[in-house]
Amino acid sequence: MNEYIFETYTEEETKRLANKLALLLRPGDVITLEGDLGTGKTTFTKGLGAGLGVRRTINSPTFTIVKEYIGEIPLYHMDVYRLENSEEDIGFEEYFNGDGITVIEWATFIEEYLPEERLTIQIKRLDEYKRAISFKPIGNYFEEICKELY
Repeated sequence: MNEYIFETYTEEETKRLANKLALLLRPGDVITLEGDLGTGKTTFTKGLGAGLGVRRTINSPTFTIVKEYIGEIPLYHMDVYRLENSEEDIGFEEYFNGDGITVIEWATFIEEYLPEERLTIQIKRLDEYKRAISFKPIGNYFEEICKELY
């Protein structure tokens, strides 16, 4: 599996990177977002949503697990942190095989439900503003997307 690393120096740059990614995605695509608290996972999702035509304010779904946003392509934003050690299946396959893009924060907690092909993104804080955003494509389709972005 190849890795594509992007560095951003502001929240706006992080959003622009996500916005560019959004333009390459299609319904049914799944993106997992990993990173410590405050690294920019929700900021990245805001940029992705803007690229998908979402007009509503995007915020973390921590307390609701899933937030749905309507755009040119729907965006399903999940934070599955609270599902650690849970057997609960909230209908993941309906989202993963649906008409929108699914973004999952803390996806390691639902690894057994994830589709075989997906894009894994790791965000690391390098300093107060600088981020290293690592794209790891799983599958040829996402590999091609990463090559186009890089």
